[in-house]
Amino acid sequence: MTKNCLECGEKIIGREDKKFCSDGCRNAYNNKMNKDSNNLMRNINNKLRKNYRILCELNGEGKSKTTKSKLLSKGFDFEFFTSILHTKTGNTYYFLYDQGYMALENDYFMLVKRDH
Repeated sequence: MTKNCLECGEKIIGREDKKFCSDGCRNAYNNKMNKDSNNLMRNINNKLRKNYRILCELNGEGKSKTTKSKLLSKGFDFEFFTSILHTKTGNTYYFLYDQGYMALENDYFMLVKRDH
C-alpha cells in the first residue's frame, strides 16, 4: 500500500507511519492547520507587548501617576492584561507581567512595578 504526502500528494518513501514526504511539507501543512489560532495568539501577544512597553515607558521610577488620556494617546488597550491583583484594602491592580496599574479618581492611574 502506497501512501501520499498530506501536503503535496507525492508518494512517501520510508517508514510506514510517515505522513509527509519532507520536513518542508510537514511544516507547510502544520502552518496551514494552525494559521487561525496562531494569528489570534500573535495579535493578543502584540497587544500585551505594546501595553507593557507603554507602562515601562511611563513608569521608569517603579511607581508613578499618569492619566487615562496619556495612556490612550500612546495606544494602550485596557482590555489586555495578564493578571489582576485584589488587595486586602479593596484596591484592584491590573498587571502586564510585572508592570501594573490601578484606577484612581478623575481618570488618573497609579502605575507600579511588582518586585520579583
